[in-house]
Amino acid sequence: MSVNHYDYNDSTQLSPHFNAREFRCSCGKSHETLIASQLVDKLEALYTALNCSKIIVTSGYRFPEHDKAVGGTSSGQHTKGTAADVCCYGQDGQPISSKTVCCKAQDLGFTGIANITSSYQYTHLDVRTGYRWLGDETKGNGTVTDDFYKYFGMEKSEPETKNLLKGIDVSYAQGVIDWKKVKASGLVDFAILRAGYGKETSQIDDQFSRNYTACKQLGIPVGAYWYSYATTVAEAEQEAKVCLQTIRGKQFEYPVAFDIEEARCLPQADALSTTFCTALENAGYYTAIYTFKSALESNFSAAVKNRYDIFLSHIGVQQTDYAGSYGLWQYSWTGCIPGISGDVDLDYAYKDYPTMIQNAGLNGFTKATQTIPEPNAEDSALQQILRHVASIDKKLQNSTNNQIDQS
Repeated sequence: MSVNHYDYNDSTQLSPHFNAREFRCSCGKSHETLIASQLVDKLEALYTALNCSKIIVTSGYRFPEHDKAVGGTSSGQHTKGTAADVCCYGQDGQPISSKTVCCKAQDLGFTGIANITSSYQYTHLDVRTGYRWLGDETKGNGTVTDDFYKYFGMEKSEPETKNLLKGIDVSYAQGVIDWKKVKASGLVDFAILRAGYGKETSQIDDQFSRNYTACKQLGIPVGAYWYSYATTVAEAEQEAKVCLQTIRGKQFEYPVAFDIEEARCLPQADALSTTFCTALENAGYYTAIYTFKSALESNFSAAVKNRYDIFLSHIGVQQTDYAGSYGLWQYSWTGCIPGISGDVDLDYAYKDYPTMIQNAGLNGFTKATQTIPEPNAEDSALQQILRHVASIDKKLQNSTNNQIDQS
């Protein structure tokens, strides 16, 4: 985790809504301030998710002596720059209940969360590593829950589900994943694996082979994605070539996605995406385009968006308002899944990709062909008997007709 050091009076803007000075120790002594970048990122996500008018940091970094003076241990999360006590305000200018803040912070993947006061206006938030703590300090620090929605008796509003399947997308960034724990959690129906990036054969994702093998052994359906740095059609062609070399001989129940998100790539989004996806389609793969909602709305033509499946990235909202069609939605970058250390991207799938892909014989699968079995000896004998009976019936019918004609 990246923890940055700032001078006591430093007012560097850390994000759209937070600056370094807001996090400095309130002891009044001039010493440096420690601030974890992940903490700021999550606070920004919380700001968006709650539609805040402001978030006031009432206590950020604490010098160890001050932490102990205010009832801390002198070595807690505040002293590491990984915690902040906050009061969140809605658009009406009123404080948002800590109950709501705790629940939303839980959704966003904060690993330390607690209601602080009986008025339910102030919330402790942190990004500790190694374990998770959800508490209510008004009931004592030993009061811990595993779900704030149940604890506070609040109803969790879920996104529209359609035929919803829950998945994750992973890369080297998640390190060595314990896929047995992932499988046992029951939280993951599929996994999209980063195969690699760029145009060189040396740019295969360090964990791709291991992740693929483990998922296949455990029966976790997989897809793949290739992170693009291409700015020309020729570079997109080369990326497709290296991607195909990397995934050859493997089977994917979910799409192989072209990940285009670099700012320098987006001006040529249509041409680059079409080039990459066409090359993979010609090789027998079901493809998709992964990118942000803003890029889909600004950099892609309707023709390309309608031509290919879309893997939409739209973070920090309960339900995306993207107006186009999409089959996959990446809705969080801060998921918490057993077996994975740290944050992981969370996805929804709205199509039965395994059936679609396997029935079509794509992504390494062989198209199923219906065969009609040859009749066996018993069948042949039966057919002979039936033909013989039919012949007798015909003769009897002719005989009856002749008798009628003669009468």
